[in-house]
Amino acid sequence: MKLFRLSLLSLVILFASCKATDSTVKMVEEKPQAPKNVILLIADGTGLAQISSAFYYKDSKPNYSRFNHIGLIQTSSSREDVTDSAAGATAFASGIKTYNGAIGVADDSTEVKTIVELISPKNIKTGVISTSSVVHATPACFYAHALSRQLVGEIAEDMVNSDLDFVAGGGTRFFYKRRDGKDLLKALRDKNFAVDTTNLSSFDDIKSNEKMAYILHEYDLPKMSEGRGDFLPNATELGIQFLNKDASNPNFFLMVEGSQVDWGGHQNDTDYLVSELIDFDNALGKALDFAEKDGNTLVIVTADHETGGFTLASTPKETEDGREYSDYSEITGMFSTGGHSASLIPVFAYGPGAEEFNGVYQNNDIFHKIMKVTGWK
Repeated sequence: MKLFRLSLLSLVILFASCKATDSTVKMVEEKPQAPKNVILLIADGTGLAQISSAFYYKDSKPNYSRFNHIGLIQTSSSREDVTDSAAGATAFASGIKTYNGAIGVADDSTEVKTIVELISPKNIKTGVISTSSVVHATPACFYAHALSRQLVGEIAEDMVNSDLDFVAGGGTRFFYKRRDGKDLLKALRDKNFAVDTTNLSSFDDIKSNEKMAYILHEYDLPKMSEGRGDFLPNATELGIQFLNKDASNPNFFLMVEGSQVDWGGHQNDTDYLVSELIDFDNALGKALDFAEKDGNTLVIVTADHETGGFTLASTPKETEDGREYSDYSEITGMFSTGGHSASLIPVFAYGPGAEEFNGVYQNNDIFHKIMKVTGWK
């Protein structure tokens, strides 16, 4: 009997040991994977109604529908309930709330480190893409420091002196034929940038370059309705290829802005807004396609604020006898303002760490969540 009890005790201990080992292995296996790359896509001025328009007006299934992790951000700046793009992008790029118009500076006007400045010393490559000029508020906040977004001359100089590896957008006027006589295109080349002021090229044409800058129009890029074509999705794909090209140093951060959704909202122009939103959705598809194949890339999609108080309303019509009614079988884009609104903004995330972006939080938490899940801080 005593021998039986000892044998039974041994079996219990062995079983418990196996369970503990299994649990330990399971804990190791379930440790969250840290993304090696981050693509942050910002559709300027885009709220839920703007996103919804793609589901009604795009000829194919929107790429927005490919996400499972969705959150909401509150976008107010440090002093105002309604933010502008400068304060909104500074929150994303540096993790702090600041006043409207501020580029990479805190509410007390002191400079704050941007994500580009923080991760470049870690040999992580960085890039910005925009359908506005590259010195416009949103892209500027990722590499520049200025007390006002209007100081575009200084912002252009900051870009030259930044650690960026890839740039694509408009704004040649801010780099040469300047009032101060400085040729910043030459300065970019002196900083090892290959510079193209004509068109996007193929990856094969630029893959041997150390850095690449496409600055393609005098000011902003044309509207989609004016023939911009596939610049944004093509630049997104090209930027990803370029930043990811070195096998020994493939990790990167890329910010992509669809600038002109915002401008369609300011003009209360539904056609303008929707065409720009669909173009942005196509660029988003390029980022997701890469992330799905790569497996190590976190894609985050959001906006700095909503513009226009846009809504998809039932179309107002009249009966033959003059009575007004709402036709629920047809929608029309309508606006409540020519400015920005304080609406909560959706955040979509895909890839390693995406679950961190669920819930409701402040816009500057985007920065902190990126730094947390990547371990870059």
